[in-house]
Amino acid sequence: MTAASSIASLSMPDDGPGVIAACAYSGGRRVANVAIEESGEWARKPGHVVWIGLNEPSDDLLRKVQAQFGLHDLAIEDASAAHQRPKLEQYGDALFLVSRTAQLAEGRITFGETHIFAGAGYVVSVRHGSSASYAPVRGRCESSPSALSHGSDYILYAILDFIVDNYMPVLESIHAEVEMIEDIVLGEGLKQKEIERLYVLRRDLLRLRNAAVPLVEVCRKLEHSELLICDEPMRDRFRDVTDHVRRVQEEIESLREVLAFAFEASLMTGQAQQTAISRKLSSGAAILAVPTAIAGIYGMNFKNMPELEHPYGYPTVLVFIVCACSFLFWRFRRSGWL
Repeated sequence: MTAASSIASLSMPDDGPGVIAACAYSGGRRVANVAIEESGEWARKPGHVVWIGLNEPSDDLLRKVQAQFGLHDLAIEDASAAHQRPKLEQYGDALFLVSRTAQLAEGRITFGETHIFAGAGYVVSVRHGSSASYAPVRGRCESSPSALSHGSDYILYAILDFIVDNYMPVLESIHAEVEMIEDIVLGEGLKQKEIERLYVLRRDLLRLRNAAVPLVEVCRKLEHSELLICDEPMRDRFRDVTDHVRRVQEEIESLREVLAFAFEASLMTGQAQQTAISRKLSSGAAILAVPTAIAGIYGMNFKNMPELEHPYGYPTVLVFIVCACSFLFWRFRRSGWL
């Protein structure tokens, strides 16, 4: 079977639960599609590695896989349900790794999990929740037999690298939206809807950070500890994954900081607008206070008010009111209050 046909055979829809692919490889080339009941026998053959991909498997299916590779009960228990934090554990000569996946759906980051069992001659990946298909990973590995010939440690690296790389498209989409929010802040200002969206983005970025950053420690263990399945030449590759995770972390921190500044700028803009409105209202009240005060004085109806008998008294008061109001308007306008 050629690499092209192998990739084509893996491009079928894999959203349904169960076994997505179960293949045996020797020398970096696929030699057989295997049944779960035969996978342990293939993995024990010298120079062979079995790669099984599962999606939302049932407990019965996980128990079948456990029986083939002698997987630990605690690892099977963790893999049967999601909501695990990223971690790496070693059970005898086997590794159990938990990582979080992320995708953008309808403006929100949706998270899933991938649990990986890896040991001498086998890799089993278990997907839960939102996750991209791993068919491209298998296709790239099969197109490079020399790399795939490293065995289970290379497959483990390829899956981890794919998971981390898929964080970047999510961040790029959020980055574009953050720039749009910045433009709104500097323009007309944020409305209630934009402020709510800003808060949602900050919360989703925090969740993404919590999903990605623990992989630094996972890769550090794979790079430095004497784990049985990790050959010396492969450790540099896990260091490369660590660099990618740190780049994701830096991008997340940068976006969260920009969103925080945008929120603060929005608050300051709102306060400035309120201050400007308060100044205008105060200026208008001060101008209106002049005719109000004069009208109040003449409305007290005292008998002894000589100017009431003056023939020009009424026009004089009106002129005085107009002049006083005009002067106040000029002063407030000059001070920038109006």
